[in-house]
Amino acid sequence: MAEAGSKQEVYIGVDMGGTKVLAGVFDTQLRLIGTEKVSTKSERGVDAVLERINRVVRDAVDECDLTMKQVKGVGIGAPGAVDPGSGKVLFAPNLKWTDVPLKKDLEKRLEVPVFIENDCNVCALGVFERQLKGKFKHVVGIFIGTGIGAGIILDGKLFSGFNRTAGEIGHMVIDAGSELKCGCGNKGCFEALASRTAIFKRLKDEVKRGEKTVLTEMLGDDLANMRSGDLRKATRKNDKLVNKVIEDAAYYTGIAVANIINVLNPEAVVLGGGVIDALEGEMMSIITEVAKDYAMQGTFKGVEIIAAIDADNVGIVGAAVLARRESK
Repeated sequence: MAEAGSKQEVYIGVDMGGTKVLAGVFDTQLRLIGTEKVSTKSERGVDAVLERINRVVRDAVDECDLTMKQVKGVGIGAPGAVDPGSGKVLFAPNLKWTDVPLKKDLEKRLEVPVFIENDCNVCALGVFERQLKGKFKHVVGIFIGTGIGAGIILDGKLFSGFNRTAGEIGHMVIDAGSELKCGCGNKGCFEALASRTAIFKRLKDEVKRGEKTVLTEMLGDDLANMRSGDLRKATRKNDKLVNKVIEDAAYYTGIAVANIINVLNPEAVVLGGGVIDALEGEMMSIITEVAKDYAMQGTFKGVEIIAAIDADNVGIVGAAVLARRESK
């Protein structure tokens, strides 16, 4: 906690998801000082979400006994296709956003420099700098939460692709015969099979079909307010339904990891996001084994598959890294 009236300079990292907006206040050494979060409430429209971001950033700064004058920059990891140059969110299916001038609008509200990047690119940047400390040159970060995305780092630099939309691994079709529809409109996407949204939907559907689970004892028959941590509790009670659903999600994730290894051959694949943070022990060994089975012979050798440390906070760390890089 900073002293009142301190001249300390800080960076703000914002992780903007389909469910929540998390803001972190970091010192110039990227040490976390404090956080605040609000629910996204994207159904209220773009302007309402922008105001919620404005509020959560200001609240985070205030709770740390700081002022906005001490903020050197705000980095934001935004979901979907983002153009960092213009600061626009081009398309965010989970928010139902198209061509939203996020940087311009937030700079008006916050009155400090704002820097925008795809949320998974930001997370990969955070993992690369803070957790891996530049140990590898080629890294892919896969982040599993409300949706699924990836950040790609090649030769130590973020790879964005021709249209700056590289890394949309969540919309890679894993099961072409699936009837499960994704938010992007396609069927059988990785996100429709293994995201937190997909896991929760399948559990609710199975309960409606009469399947038994301890989750109904914990949360009621409609499984209201379910969280990833509830799944961990259920697995520790050896809940057969929850175990099966998580195993299937891990299986599909393993296939996705194998595809990435076959195509890009990174030195490391890092898995993060709220689902991995809660279920690392239940999922990582399955993911690694399946990836090894599906990777082309020779491509898997020496590749490390690891879990992100403090996976639920990696977004704000990466956004703060972005803010520090771009503010110089």
